[in-house]
Amino acid sequence: MASDTSSRREFLRVSAASALALSATMRKVMAAPERPNIVFLFSDDHSLQSIGAYKSRLQRFINQHNITPQLNRLADRGGVFERSYCCNSLCGPSRAAILTGLHSHANGFIDNSSTFDSRQWTAPKALQASGYTTAMIGKWHLVSEPTGFDHWEILPGQGSYYNPDFITPTGTARRAGYCTDLIGDAAISWLRARDKTKPFLLMCQHKAPHRPWMPPERHLGLLANESVPEPATLFDDYKGRATPASEQEMQVGRDLTMVSDLKVRPPLVGATGLAGEFNRMTDAQKVAWDAAYVPRNERFTASPPEGRELTRWKYQAYMKDYLRCVKALDDNIGRVLDELSAQGLDDNTVVIYASDQGFYNGEHGWFDKRWMYEESLSMPLIVRWPDVVKPGQRFSPMVQNIDYAPTLMELAGGAAPDSVHGKSFVPILRGNTPKDWRTSIYYHYYEFPQDHRVQAHVGVRTDRYKLIYYYAVGQWELFDLEKDPQELLSVFGDPAYLSVQTTMTVELERLRQQYKEKPYPRPGGN
Repeated sequence: MASDTSSRREFLRVSAASALALSATMRKVMAAPERPNIVFLFSDDHSLQSIGAYKSRLQRFINQHNITPQLNRLADRGGVFERSYCCNSLCGPSRAAILTGLHSHANGFIDNSSTFDSRQWTAPKALQASGYTTAMIGKWHLVSEPTGFDHWEILPGQGSYYNPDFITPTGTARRAGYCTDLIGDAAISWLRARDKTKPFLLMCQHKAPHRPWMPPERHLGLLANESVPEPATLFDDYKGRATPASEQEMQVGRDLTMVSDLKVRPPLVGATGLAGEFNRMTDAQKVAWDAAYVPRNERFTASPPEGRELTRWKYQAYMKDYLRCVKALDDNIGRVLDELSAQGLDDNTVVIYASDQGFYNGEHGWFDKRWMYEESLSMPLIVRWPDVVKPGQRFSPMVQNIDYAPTLMELAGGAAPDSVHGKSFVPILRGNTPKDWRTSIYYHYYEFPQDHRVQAHVGVRTDRYKLIYYYAVGQWELFDLEKDPQELLSVFGDPAYLSVQTTMTVELERLRQQYKEKPYPRPGGN
């Protein structure tokens, strides 16, 4: 009997302890913050130089003319990554890397002629499976239909600026208005109609400021009487580097087209290019465009510039339209931020702003991207996470677009598969950069000889140095970014840099093997 009594007492003691432990656990779970909502605001070809929150040659001009007040607002309330890079500076490949956390050779989308394999793991699919409601709105540019989204409405291919078509699961329809505004409208509508019982992931992805840089009517006169500062390298002669730098087709003075890019005597008939855009316009929209561009065209025709003055004229025309598109983008960033505030979502919503890569705003005499040089390698990345990221914080660790997928997973309380190449930068956001965080990044651009004739190349960047290998032509470049931040003089083969050269070459090979990419083709394809 005593034994039975003793056993019963022990049972009651253990049961009580278990009940207390369970109660404590439940209190912790109930007290823990909800999984945050995530708003991923994304653009196309948006340079660091054209964002007022980034220190650059254009920062003063951008802020003086109020081009990016909403992005500045996001940065003031969040943090700015000062060394954020892509793994392949091209639209589709960057998007595929963001979704999968994998370099291009591993996710299968190496260039803009690829088709995304939607069967593979992506962060949105994982978040959807974990209980998030998910939406994809805007530019997709991966050919196959989006997966992992409860709601999606996307532009076909590059999309159009005026009166664009949108593809949805029920078909394709044209919408009246300006593309950047329409994407903002759709994002806000979804936020209002979403399933409010679940946390959400909204990927709002803009076409702007992609070529052909068609601003909305309200910004056609912006900067009309201003002069955009020229870069010191606008008339770069490409000496001191490997031959591919001089063999491209993306020079402001030579390769920007007078009609499609610069709107000189724009055609009103045709199905493609600027003509196709004009065919989408209403009569009122055409009148607004004529009012803005015809006087400028008449002045150009009356006294056409030549030589360097033509390059300067083209630079001004290009940059003003580019910044007008950026201004419209910024307008709609602000509209989404305002909607989050109106719904009381600020405190538990992580807002991320990025672009698929950087862009040349006349640096090296160029427009476009593709190269591993800094202007196109760099991606803007701004993150607002209330009570975690200190307002106005600056982050210096090197991050890459392969890190976005694992970061989204950790924000949502999960983890990416071990096979993913990237690493979550949530610890960095929390102020605890891991001791084993990367000290180098790997890059590979494949698309040659398609648009702009930029040679395929691979490379590695560390804190101070950058090594680039153009494997089809067997040429190398090595830059000391501390002494030569504009990358004007390759020191590959310089005896003073032989030890650095060896170290960087070994690191490039180490990263190739780490990411399991096949050896590069030998020059001549052998």
